[in-house]
Amino acid sequence: MNQSSLVTTVTVEPMGVRGDIETILAPLSEVRFLVDLPDDATKVECLRESSCLLTMMPLKEIPAAAWRYAQHWQFVQFMSAGVDQMDFSLLPRQVKAADNGGAYDLPMAEHALAMALCLSKKLLPKHEMLRRGEFDQFTPTGTLRGKVCAVLGLGGVGREAARLFRFLGMRVHAINRTGKTDQEVDFIGTLDDLEPVLRQADLVLVTLANTQSTANLLDEERISWLKPTVIVLNLARGSLVDEAALYRFLKDNPESGAGIDAWWKEPFVHGEFRLNFPFLDLPNVIGSPHNSPQIPGAMQHSIRRAAENLARYLTGGELQHTPH
Repeated sequence: MNQSSLVTTVTVEPMGVRGDIETILAPLSEVRFLVDLPDDATKVECLRESSCLLTMMPLKEIPAAAWRYAQHWQFVQFMSAGVDQMDFSLLPRQVKAADNGGAYDLPMAEHALAMALCLSKKLLPKHEMLRRGEFDQFTPTGTLRGKVCAVLGLGGVGREAARLFRFLGMRVHAINRTGKTDQEVDFIGTLDDLEPVLRQADLVLVTLANTQSTANLLDEERISWLKPTVIVLNLARGSLVDEAALYRFLKDNPESGAGIDAWWKEPFVHGEFRLNFPFLDLPNVIGSPHNSPQIPGAMQHSIRRAAENLARYLTGGELQHTPH
């Protein structure tokens, strides 16, 4: 590929890894950082000349006027694993694209395990009892060992989480698109098997991608299939779970629990954090601000990983994670 004819545009502040991006891509392409440009007009002209984009949130980072030049682009590499916020109708069919799947597998699996143990052991309510001077030493809490973990979405995060839960002695029932896997699980099925999987689950981990087929997947009917003692963990997207139905279930079943990392309205996408129901007032809920991937160096690792996939495109190598 002719280096002089190819421009790679990085559309987000590279978060301390500018040098890494340049090391990976500059030998293959001219690299321009959109954050260095003074105004939208200059950015639009830069994007008109670009062949490849490296981006986190294209609909926010790319000026609206630049999308008319999308037919000039050859490849778009996303820095995020989820690309549900992207309107792929804006990209001509000939433009290749890749997400950054697998970038956050390990920290997110650890986060799921931490939430599951905290809820199973009832650490938050026991902590609150201690604050009130109540020393409840002998009431049993819970255990994961011997229980059934339903992993909805056996991608990178689901696979890593399944390994951790199996290590603790859980049986893993998993759902993916094909109903096939080389992962060690006790059952593998598709969405057609969702009812028996949910009915048997003691722990439900939601890591599915947000698509038309998974939106509102855990609706009121499917939530009604759950055991009254189940723990539900959502590390994917809030839109996969019916907010009202989940709140009612948790309120009506105090021995159940929920660990919520992905919310229905979040600042990064919606400009604000907002709940329609007071989940955080429930003693059987633990929440985190969609930070399950954020261990030290995680963002830098993710950006380098995305840049390396873009480099594979530039050199004619085998691409990873191409949803478009």
